Amino acid sequence: MRLQHIILAILLTLVIHAPVGHAADKEKEKLVHLHLNGMLTEKPMEDPFGLSGARWISMKELLEKLEKIRKDDSVVGLALTFGQLPYGFGQMEEIHNALQEIQESGKKTYVHVEDLNTGAYALFSPVSEISVVPTSTIWLTGLYGQGLYLKGTLDKLGIDADFLHMGDYKAAGEIFTRTEPSKEAEENMNWLMDSLFGSLVKMIANSRGLEEDKVRDLVDQGLLSPESAKEAGLVAHVEYRDEFLDRIKKELGEDIEIDNRYEKEEETEIDLSNPFAFFTFLAKQMEKAGNGKGDAIGLVYVEGPIVPGYEEPNPFGPVGAAHSGNISKALEEAAEDDSVKAVVLRVDSPGGSALASEIIWRAVTQVKEKKPVVVSMGNMAASGGYYVSCGADKILADNTTLTASIGVVGGKLVTTGMWDKVGFNWHEYKRGANSDLMSTLTDWSADQRELMHSWMATVYEDFKGHVIDGRGAKLAKPIDEIAGGRVYTGEQALDLGLVDEIGGLSDAIIAAATLASATDYKVRVIPEPVSPLVALMEEMSGGGDRPSDLKMSVSSDFLPW
Repeated sequence: MRLQHIILAILLTLVIHAPVGHAADKEKEKLVHLHLNGMLTEKPMEDPFGLSGARWISMKELLEKLEKIRKDDSVVGLALTFGQLPYGFGQMEEIHNALQEIQESGKKTYVHVEDLNTGAYALFSPVSEISVVPTSTIWLTGLYGQGLYLKGTLDKLGIDADFLHMGDYKAAGEIFTRTEPSKEAEENMNWLMDSLFGSLVKMIANSRGLEEDKVRDLVDQGLLSPESAKEAGLVAHVEYRDEFLDRIKKELGEDIEIDNRYEKEEETEIDLSNPFAFFTFLAKQMEKAGNGKGDAIGLVYVEGPIVPGYEEPNPFGPVGAAHSGNISKALEEAAEDDSVKAVVLRVDSPGGSALASEIIWRAVTQVKEKKPVVVSMGNMAASGGYYVSCGADKILADNTTLTASIGVVGGKLVTTGMWDKVGFNWHEYKRGANSDLMSTLTDWSADQRELMHSWMATVYEDFKGHVIDGRGAKLAKPIDEIAGGRVYTGEQALDLGLVDEIGGLSDAIIAAATLASATDYKVRVIPEPVSPLVALMEEMSGGGDRPSDLKMSVSSDFLPW
């Protein structure tokens, strides 16, 4: 009898928790309201219990929703409000472009805000009308950055930073070894700032019909009042929220439907008084996990620092790293699945482990032997992020993506002086001439330094070799003039032949489908997103990603990128 109840609960959940549609109001014209706030992940995630403290929405999901709004004939307009927007430059650029396409489709688009900064203004600049409250401030102040250098602090603490780098522009270790940036690091940062600022200025100028010099002049004014911003053509209306809504209703018609839940599903609730409710909940999660059948473009994510091995299931959600074991397994799955016609590798990573990057690079080349692989670069695809990308058939980046950084850096912090200051005494036991290679109690000996230099030089040459093999004649300069740790924006990388096109995730999916001659397809995330709880249960039952439970401890103290 108990089994019958469980089966009944699972069957009922398929009906009870079906997606909430708008079939009854399908033909009724509507104004869609979207409120953007909080974190925007790359990889789709499930957070069923809200344990993360924030609502997760992925870049893919947001872009898909904006595309549905553009194509939906029942939608006559889009109204946007927002809170905190901790988005990267690449994400802002792709959302900007999606809003531009909605505007060009003939739909009215509106934004109502209390305050605006430079990035947010660039993001929303394509909309028909920007409305601000009378007491707001437009913080059109430009770009500003700071570099932190800890050598002075480390010296006072008695800590010695022992670092090596391959490439004069590979400056990641300078935070520990210098009190100010090197000439090369400062040069690199300035050309990045020039390119990023130029992209923001172009976004605003093109969207608002202003000359670029005019936008730069407005930025140099700094803070703008609502009236001065209106006079400059930056905003259309100065009004309170209720006045904003009343005006839109009058423009679009009093009977217009304002849809605050466009394409949303009912949130899952668990009735704790029902002993079978938990099984109902699990059935719902299993149902949501499926990405559908039929031909597909596979979408695999490399998000966060690149690290070796497999991710441990965590009921509180992912840890924010790109594990080579999980990613290579996903790529292998995509390669073996005949319904997957091409693969898009979405990369948003600052780099990480050389070994882990090599493993992912190898998996990409193996997929490429069977079907097209296209890379879509997000906010950043630098160092190891470029390493895993360079072997693809085609690479797309945003203008504002930070990429390349072809070089190697690594080292350790030697803490003996600090322990001496506080009276700590250590006694070491050693077997093997280099067993203390990564010990924080000793500097490298001359032989050890040469050993590390030789190893890092090999990694660097391998990296450059992969870039040459993958990009070949596309490179605009000899590899040593492009590499050396230099970081570029996507716009600069295009000129150098490091990427093939400027475009976002949606463009990369279309490019992959074109290479595969696929016309009728779905986008399938690999592996399928599941809730952290379901992933943990699969792991406990032996169904996780890891090939076995046999673990080997590997030091992560030395990550060369």
